[in-house]
Formats: sequence, C-alpha cells, structure tokens
Amino acid sequence: MKEIKRNPDWTDAFVAPDAVIGDGCTLGFGVVIEAGAWIGPGCALGHHAVIHAGTRLGAGCHVQAHAVLGRLPRPAVTSTVHPPADLSPLVIGDGTSIGAGAVVYTGTSIGSQCLLGDHAFVREGCQIGDRVIIGTHVTVENEVSIGRDSKLQTGAYIAAWTTIEEHCFIAPCVVTSNDNFMGRSEARFAQRGGPTIRRGARVGANVTLLPNIEVGAEAFVAAGSVVTRDVPPGKLVMGSPARVVRAVPPEEYVNAGDE
Repeated sequence: MKEIKRNPDWTDAFVAPDAVIGDGCTLGFGVVIEAGAWIGPGCALGHHAVIHAGTRLGAGCHVQAHAVLGRLPRPAVTSTVHPPADLSPLVIGDGTSIGAGAVVYTGTSIGSQCLLGDHAFVREGCQIGDRVIIGTHVTVENEVSIGRDSKLQTGAYIAAWTTIEEHCFIAPCVVTSNDNFMGRSEARFAQRGGPTIRRGARVGANVTLLPNIEVGAEAFVAAGSVVTRDVPPGKLVMGSPARVVRAVPPEEYVNAGDE
C-alpha cells in the first residue's frame, strides 16, 4: 500500500496523493483516505472516518465519525470460507448515508440513497439496491443480495448467502441461518445456504429463519416464529414451527404506487 501523507489541502486529514476528492467535500479531523479512493462531489466525512484503497463514494454521501469503508476481509485461520484475492473495490451510490462506527467491506456494492445505521456491519460480496435501509447494529454477512426499497431494522442478523428481494421488511432482531449442521459434517458444504425472502414479504421481530427456506412474495411471518419450511406466497404464518394461519389481505400488498 502506498504511503499516506498529510495533504496540504486538508490539514487535519491524511489523504493519499492519488486519491480524488470532488468539489464541495468536507473532511473531519483525522480522516484517512487511502490510495486510489474516489470521493464524489459534495460528500461529508466525519471525524476519523477511514476510506480504504480504491473505494468509490458517489456524490452527496454522508459518512459519520469512525466509519470504515472498503475494509479487506481477514478470516480466521480455521475458517472454511476464504474470500477471493481479487475482490473489486467497494462502490457506494449517490446520496447514501453511512452511520457512525459502521463497517463495510470491499467487494460490495451499495446503491443510491441508502441508509446504514450506526455500527451497521456489511461483509464482502454483497449487492445492495437503491433506497435500502440497514438499521443500527444490523449484521449483513458475505454474499448477500438485498433488493431496492427493503428495510432491515435494528439488530437483524442476515446470514451469508441470503437473498432479500425488493420491498421487503425485516423487523428488529430477526435471525437468519445457513448451516443445518452447525459446522459439523462434510455434507454442510453442499447444503449450506441462507433463506430467500421474496418481493414484498414481511418478517416480524425475533423471527428465526432456517437455512434454504423460501418466504414467498407478500408473505407475512408473525413475530417470534421459527420458520422451518417454505412459506407460501401471500400467506400469514406464525408459531414454532410456523404454520399458515390465513391469507394476507390484498390491500397490504406492495402496489404500483410504491414502485
């Protein structure tokens, strides 16, 4: 990595000589911007924010204090998942806001006008659409896809290889999982995979979703449920294990006016 020196144009920040900073940006005290980073016009970086090498921020992004963007993954020596060595740079779209202490790894793409809450955590290889909300203390593991206009509330845990389509609602403290063997047996490598949550589905507080299940479009999972099998589209389920109770009223569906 190239040496980072104090740039005379930013006396309270450390900016690599080849980093690009657009017009109208503001940098707080102790900001670090590494080699090859690109900061779009009108961005505001809070105190001690770290922008790692190659990261690209679109125009008008707000990054709060102590956020870390573009971090390289460093797995444990015992880890069975090893990220590729050639991960692409982190890309963040126009007008996105990153909360204080949030960490986003390299190899991920975040759309425009998104919001990541304070201490949100997003791993490598994720694809996040426009206008997505990832709340405070939400964890998004590697290789997750989140469609546009979806909302993940405080404290949700999104396991690796989970798919969340557009217009979904994930309530506080939802837990997803991706390994029925919990680290035992070679069979886990062929069968691991997170849940798939289809367009417009809603998942209530403290729900647990088991690996590889599918929550159908416009389905509703009641708070506290444990989902062990697929949820049919447009149905409300509850309980442990979750069972179909009734249909979701059509007036609650995502409609064309919400597009």
